[in-house]
Parts: sequence; C-alpha cells; structure tokens
Amino acid sequence: MHFTLIGLRGTIEGFTSTELAVVTSAYFMGFLAGARLSPVMIKRVGHVRVFAALGSFMSAGLIAFPLLAEPWAWTLLRLLVGFCMSGIFVAAESWLNNAATNETRGKVLSAYMTAQTLGIIGAQGLLTLADAKTSVLFIGASILVSISFAPILLSATHVPLVEIARPMSLRDLFSGSPLGTVGIFLLGGAFATQSGMGAVFGTQIGLTVAQISLFIAMLFAGALVLQHPIGWLSDKIDRRKLIFGAAFLGLTSCAFGWSTSGGLWPLMVSAFFAGGVTTPLYALFLAHANDSLDTDDMPSASGGLVFTFGLGAIVGPLLTGWAMHMFGPYAFWLVLGATFSTIALYALYRMTQRPATPVEETESYIAVLPTTSLVALEAANAWAADKAEAERGKDAAP
Repeated sequence: MHFTLIGLRGTIEGFTSTELAVVTSAYFMGFLAGARLSPVMIKRVGHVRVFAALGSFMSAGLIAFPLLAEPWAWTLLRLLVGFCMSGIFVAAESWLNNAATNETRGKVLSAYMTAQTLGIIGAQGLLTLADAKTSVLFIGASILVSISFAPILLSATHVPLVEIARPMSLRDLFSGSPLGTVGIFLLGGAFATQSGMGAVFGTQIGLTVAQISLFIAMLFAGALVLQHPIGWLSDKIDRRKLIFGAAFLGLTSCAFGWSTSGGLWPLMVSAFFAGGVTTPLYALFLAHANDSLDTDDMPSASGGLVFTFGLGAIVGPLLTGWAMHMFGPYAFWLVLGATFSTIALYALYRMTQRPATPVEETESYIAVLPTTSLVALEAANAWAADKAEAERGKDAAP
C-alpha cells in the first residue's frame, strides 16, 4: 500500500518525477543492503530480535513520512523501509522454510507467493478508505506492519539457522548464463518502474485515487493470472522462446498503453499484460540460468541474480523519472516498452549463440516473486532440482 501511497502523496506535496524516482530507487538500495546484511545480524543476535527490531523501525518510518514531507527525508526513510522489509523477508522466510518438509515445500512456497500477491492487490483497495492528503493511510500502514508481527513473535516455533551462499561474481554469472544475467538486470528496472512509478504516472495524467489503485492492482493481477500458464509452458518448450514471447507481449502492452491517451479501460488492459509478464519473466530467467549451471552452483548463482536484479531496480526508476520529467508522463510506457524490446531482442540473439537445453534436462520452473529473499529462493531451487530429478528418474524407469 505504501508504494502507491508514496506516489500519490509525493505528487500532492509537489515532488517532481525525478525526485520521486530517487525516492523509489532508495527503497531498492535499502532492500539490496538488507538482503546482504540481515543474515549477519540474525547470526549475531538471533531471529526474534532482528525481526522485532526491523518491524519497529519500519513501523516508525511509515509514520514519519507525513511528518517530514521533503524529498531528502523521504529518500532516507525509503532506504530504511527497504532495508527493514528485506530483513523481514529473510527472517520470515527462514521460518517458513523450516516449517516445510521436502514433500510439502512446493505447496507451501506456492501458497506463500499467492498470499503475498493477493496482499499487494488487496492493499490497493485500502487507499480509497482515506484521503492521501492526511496522515491516516500512513498510520494505517504502520498499524498493519505492527499487527503482522504478532503471529510469529507470539508463537513457540523453532528458531532456524540462516545459511546463505556467497553470491557468484557477475563475470562468472554472465559467463554461465548471459541471457539470465542481462535479462534479470533489465527486468529489475521494469519491476521497480511499475511498482514505484505507476502511481506517479496515474497521478500526472489525472486519474482518481480509485482509478490509480485499480491500475496498480491490475499490474499484479496480471502476474497472478499469467504465472501458472507461463510456468506450464516453460517446462514444455525452449525457455528462450518463451522469454521472447513474454517480452514481446510486454512490449505490445506498453505500446497499447502509450497510444490510449488516458482511456481508463485500455490502460487497465495494458497494465494487466505488462505487469502480468514481469513476474513470470523473473522466474523464467532464474530457471533458464539454472539450466546452464551445475546443481552445486545454483545457490551462489541465485545470490548473483538477486544482486543483479537489485541493481536494475535501482537504475530503472531513475531513468523513468528523468524521461517523465523531460517528455511527459507517457514516457512511463516508453521506458517500459524499450526495456521489454531489449529483452526480446537479446533473447533472439542468444538463440543464435547457443543450442537449446533439451526439455528433459531442464530444471523445474519455480513460481517465485521478485521480492523473494535468498532464503526462499534457495529452498525453491532445491525443491525444483529434486522434482526435476525425480521426474527424470520416473521417465527413465522401464
């Protein structure tokens, strides 16, 4: 909810597109730092203390936004919130993974990803309950954060260990999977632009709060609907072809959104498909990279890919904010379209450089979200490798 609220309130406060882009990028800088530092903090003082401390800081940060309505202050607060959110994911997903067994891990992760997406979609409706000019929505977000910690902090669950592999270097990652590395960097920019600058775009073209909420909800609703069909196809055909197809659909959706001239329902259709391919593309790039690597290298490769995605998420909003400031709000679609077109063209190029991995030798598709921490991602990779191995053994049996 606060992602969309930042765009709404920032525009009301008179922030420029460039200033709001910096505020958005700061969140992903904090998120990237939290992914690196929170496991160290957990090892030093324990899950419960880190979980509670980060929750307290995040709750306080959300309340502070309306008190310090200045771009520099919001940049620092978003940095703090991003760091806290990343650490919270690491801690919470450690408990989640520890509670699952090898038999249930796939279903547990799937339910977790679905619940998180539904939470994002449902949160947009909360924006219509109060005026963005007041502090009510920020206070509401803070209350939700505080309440969400009670189930874990009051439960008598075993405290798991957090072991995260050292990220693979970008050079080794690019050598092993050029398409996975380049694609996930570009996708980081697209995801951060959609989630961080979508509300800014809606505000600048004159949409109401309810319409902006629906626009952002459609970005994630598309992902919820398209994730499973794309996942099913990814285990049947060359994933590079599917990456090209999904990116081309994203490009087409952005071109349609750019040409709508503000028509409400055409904008919603564009958002549904442009957002709908972004999350599946994230999972596709991870799966494609895993296909090119040994099983032992997957954990470190996942760390490298998450870091690469984070770099793209920092750069993307900055580029979009500058373009919107220079060329108007509809540059939002132009930057997204250019990103999808680059992904599609690079996928075509890579098809000419390396033969396709046989479908029977690929790892299973993992329906993970871009916000997933390395803890859940490594667990999902292990589950996918075990599942693929079991299926290959079943096929080889007489």
